[in-house]
Amino acid sequence: MSFREDLRARIEAVDSVVSVGLDPDPDRLPDAVADHDLPRWAFNRRIIDATHEYAACYKPNAAFYEDPDGWRALRETVAYAHGKGVPVLLDAKRGDIGNTARQYARALDSDGLDADAITVNPYLGRDSLEPFLRTDAGVVVLARTSNDGGADFQNLAVGNDKRLYEYVAQRCAEWDEAATADVFLVVGATTPDELESVREVVPDLPFLVPGVGAQGGDAEAAVEYGLADGVGLVNSSRGIVFAGEDARDPDAYFDAAGDAARRLQRRLNEYR
Repeated sequence: MSFREDLRARIEAVDSVVSVGLDPDPDRLPDAVADHDLPRWAFNRRIIDATHEYAACYKPNAAFYEDPDGWRALRETVAYAHGKGVPVLLDAKRGDIGNTARQYARALDSDGLDADAITVNPYLGRDSLEPFLRTDAGVVVLARTSNDGGADFQNLAVGNDKRLYEYVAQRCAEWDEAATADVFLVVGATTPDELESVREVVPDLPFLVPGVGAQGGDAEAAVEYGLADGVGLVNSSRGIVFAGEDARDPDAYFDAAGDAARRLQRRLNEYR
């Protein structure tokens, strides 16, 4: 199946649009977990075990794995998530041209990381995305990000009554028609009016909506505008993975992650 259909099947199977970010930041871990010195792959396994019943997708951020041992941990994480039947979206925000872009796209191959989708940065133009668009994976393009500084460039007027993020969305819809990959957009829940405006521009593309957890974004808008024909993802990273910061033992820490994922699933399902 395509990424979009694979994701649809997963959403229906677990009745959830929750994307769980797997960003194992050692500086955020309480002593109760840090003292056990779990390798990242083992830490991620415990998170996956606690949350997979509520997860439509896992979203590891490549920045937390770009060191000598990290890529192995990431491969182990992808394989373990797949073993639980959960797709994996690599949050790498790649954006380059030529051989470099083709090499980045290998993360989607079975001889690479075997990820099901990847986030990409469109600001070098279509040729920087072409190697990803020719795969059978998901290509999740940054449009309107959830950080405060996103407005610095993404909100610039580009003519035809459009902001830059709206124009990016429009072009992505055009590229999706000719691509073998499934094109999604990143649109943050911290700017619900802009989330709505992107949906008006592209009625058929699913969104990955970050910012609902620790950033306090609008959950109702994330569901109302983030899904296209029932498909889309609402991500929480810190709000789930570090929900147990006050835990006194590892079991309580990972149980807290599972509870946070379940609560987010139920909260989002109120609006579906």
